[in-house]
Amino acid sequence: MHSQSKVPDIGVDVAKDAIVSASADGSFSRRQVRNQRTELRQFLKGLPAGSRIGMESTGSYHELLAETAHKLGFVVFVLNPKDVHHYAKAVGVRGKTDRVDAELIARMVEREHEKLHPWIPPTPEQRQIDRLLKRRAKVSGIRVTLKQSVKDLIEFRADLKVVSERLDRLIKRMDAKVKVLIEANKDRKQHYDRLGKITGLGGTVVRGSVLNVLERVPLRSADAFIAFTGLDPRPDESGHHTGRRRLSKRGPSELRRLLYIAAMAAVKTKLWKPIYGHYRAKGLSTTAALVVIARRIARTAWSVYTHKTEFDPKRIALTLT
Repeated sequence: MHSQSKVPDIGVDVAKDAIVSASADGSFSRRQVRNQRTELRQFLKGLPAGSRIGMESTGSYHELLAETAHKLGFVVFVLNPKDVHHYAKAVGVRGKTDRVDAELIARMVEREHEKLHPWIPPTPEQRQIDRLLKRRAKVSGIRVTLKQSVKDLIEFRADLKVVSERLDRLIKRMDAKVKVLIEANKDRKQHYDRLGKITGLGGTVVRGSVLNVLERVPLRSADAFIAFTGLDPRPDESGHHTGRRRLSKRGPSELRRLLYIAAMAAVKTKLWKPIYGHYRAKGLSTTAALVVIARRIARTAWSVYTHKTEFDPKRIALTLT
């Protein structure tokens, strides 16, 4: 790899069969290569050492490029497609082509890299856990959709029951496999057990999802974790105008959904029920109060994981803020 006085920021639009790249400094406007290991390595070795490379998360299509680039010593950013979409609107990008997308990502990396989280490759176990959790979410969604769409067709209830039971068994097998992968690693199991003591965070899937994120993404504070989940409220205030606060919803939607479900279970417990009542008495809606509880559970999880401490319910009860 050769060097230049200024290290370029590279944006890559990734598809199943090919990638299209562009640089923020204009050193090249468009390059297309096949999404195959040999060609990706050849392309990457032609870039200056230390280049920052950004790409959108695309399910699994981006993984080969991200892993290859990381092994060669590049700083890699795997970006949330929703963030890239909002960034495009903010800077006034109107068109959408592979080249335009690559140039936009390069521009985003160049100007925002200090605020982005560098991508860290997962271990084989982490990758398995992540994929199992994603597949489980899809199966669970199919089950819910199926029940809703067929529930009024009385003549198909028996068939629906059979399919639902099979899906339930599949989900249980996935949950069991996630737990096996977690318990196979001593440190991970210790974190998992500590998180399990947090009231409301006892389920394998919720706990496993939270743990997988905390392991994979270096987050410096509880606030950073809340922002990552998309549970952070965004103010709408300007001058004398005070609008309604809404969640950013920037992070992984499934993790956000699971934390909300955890909150729904938590508010039925002796610990969280009076805290939930406190927020409802302050005028918060049911949904808003549950979101507050979900945030507090997430903050507690970050603290327990990061500091390797035991969950102390007394600290929760004393901080009604």
